[in-house]
Amino acid sequence: MSACGHVVPPTIQVSPPVATNAVRLGVQHGPAVAALSLTPFAASAALKAFLASCPRLALRSDASGLTMPQDWAPACRAAATWPQGDAAGFFNAWFETAQVGSGATYVTGYFEPEIAGSRVPLPGYTAPVYRLPPDLVRAKPGDAPPNPDGHQPLGRYDANGLFVPYWDRAQIEAGALAGRGLEIAYAADPAELFFMQVQGSGRLRAPDGTIMRIGYAGENGYAYTGIGSVMNAQGLIGTGPGQYPGSMQGILRYIRENPEQGQALMDQNRSYIFFRDTTAIAGDPTTGPVGAMSIPVTPRVTLAADPAFVPLGAPVFLTTDRAEVGGLWVAQDTGGAIKGANRFDSFWGAGADARRIAGGMSARGQALILLPRGVLARVTGR
Repeated sequence: MSACGHVVPPTIQVSPPVATNAVRLGVQHGPAVAALSLTPFAASAALKAFLASCPRLALRSDASGLTMPQDWAPACRAAATWPQGDAAGFFNAWFETAQVGSGATYVTGYFEPEIAGSRVPLPGYTAPVYRLPPDLVRAKPGDAPPNPDGHQPLGRYDANGLFVPYWDRAQIEAGALAGRGLEIAYAADPAELFFMQVQGSGRLRAPDGTIMRIGYAGENGYAYTGIGSVMNAQGLIGTGPGQYPGSMQGILRYIRENPEQGQALMDQNRSYIFFRDTTAIAGDPTTGPVGAMSIPVTPRVTLAADPAFVPLGAPVFLTTDRAEVGGLWVAQDTGGAIKGANRFDSFWGAGADARRIAGGMSARGQALILLPRGVLARVTGR
């Protein structure tokens, strides 16, 4: 769901995605869970989120190579009846910690934005919100070289039956998909819609006050480009004259103050996100949007992670230079920009505070993955 990357990152060393999954990159034992000093509040929230993930853990294959579905069954059975008042004891009893690669982590933030939007076109509501197009497909074997991860690339078949890349952002914004009945809603501000795509989900508030929730449905096959990094390379990020903060808020201000250059800047992110209507699934405003595990994500608990390096549903313990993002979280989501070992995106919910924290989140430190006891012995041989 998350597609973050709007914050201009500091120069840090993070485990690069040089290996295709966690096992190939290298895994080692971390400290005992009891040594992590889990706070009761964070442990209780993480236990609830872990329990909500359990039905999916039993069904998902783990691309990281670390676990098998049956590994999670004992902990999930225990979680169903474990007293919330001793949530820290649950994680100590059923889990061990693992360090993937160097463990060096970089953490950004995402939130559920709310912008002006309508299910039907209205005056001033003209930016289309598209559903996943039916002609966006993966190439048949032999029609295109596979991606480095072994999957066939995304694209489309043209009128001659040749597989070609799909329309990129600039082409879609110029009308490549117009008139095909793919619109599920219309936003009032194209720049706000762009950042909703960066977040991967959000709420559309119509003039009559009704809310439509939309969630990630797919993307067009292009690599994500963080426009904050593009602005930084152009000397537009900073505190001097004509420069802007590297936060989401600063980038958005640049786009609004420079409409032509702002559109060109957004077009440099050729990746385009398609949405689905998730109102019926996650309509309760007290819950988060639906994430990659098809369950609502939880503010200040859910992390987006790369499933090639972290099993979705696994607890994660972070120690960072930003105190508010430290502690116990649960990996329940994914994102277009969240790639590689120990790269995470923290979910902060909805509203002004969530927007402020997520928009400026840029933390570095160390990450530990919590795995069911006994898994590491099988994976590492010791």
